[in-house]
Amino acid sequence: AVFSEDDFYQVKACCSFNGPNFDKVEYILTTSFNKQKMMEYNSTRGNWIGFTDFSIVASYYWNRDPWDRLERLVEMRLMCYENINFIQTIGKRNLSTTPSMRLKSVKQTDGRHPAMLVCSAYNFYPKQIKITWLRNDQEVTEGVSNTDAIPVGELYYQFHSYLEYTPTSGEKISCMVEHVTLSEPRIIVWKKNKIIVGLSGLILGLVIFISGFIYHRKKSTRGSQTVERAP
Repeated sequence: AVFSEDDFYQVKACCSFNGPNFDKVEYILTTSFNKQKMMEYNSTRGNWIGFTDFSIVASYYWNRDPWDRLERLVEMRLMCYENINFIQTIGKRNLSTTPSMRLKSVKQTDGRHPAMLVCSAYNFYPKQIKITWLRNDQEVTEGVSNTDAIPVGELYYQFHSYLEYTPTSGEKISCMVEHVTLSEPRIIVWKKNKIIVGLSGLILGLVIFISGFIYHRKKSTRGSQTVERAP
């Protein structure tokens, strides 16, 4: 074969870390010529795969070479396992982000139930997250719908879970959020009753204040009229 300055051969090595502590490691070695993929070694499979006529033959012999297998194991040890502590530190401190949560009531244009709540998680990473609805501390599955984890920018995600339900007096509705950054599930309680009570108290206080103000104003006016008639 005749090669020119425009020809190039590329070898790319990649370590893939998975699992809660990034302890599941996969090593992939890929070779290509002029952007055409030639061969790939995958530590999970433990062998080479060829993608061209020449590389298919080459992979047949490389898979039977004990020295090639040993070389791949050494590469995996040096490139992946020797750096796993560093990767864990980066993942836990710099990348993982605890979700910010919000539970609110939303209007629905068409639905079987008169009320709908949405439990939302914002700005979290990684994207795997689980939201469970609870009614009086019991899991609810009917009337529940979820969105996919929606990318926000280049790193973070948001997730929304909806609950259609018929309100009942004295019940407790809550959503439970589970994420790798949380040491334990986070439960957010829908506080509609408390909000209504607080608003009622505010209105009652305002009425009392206005009534007292009017009474004091009338009393002051009567006092002024009495003083003018004294002579």
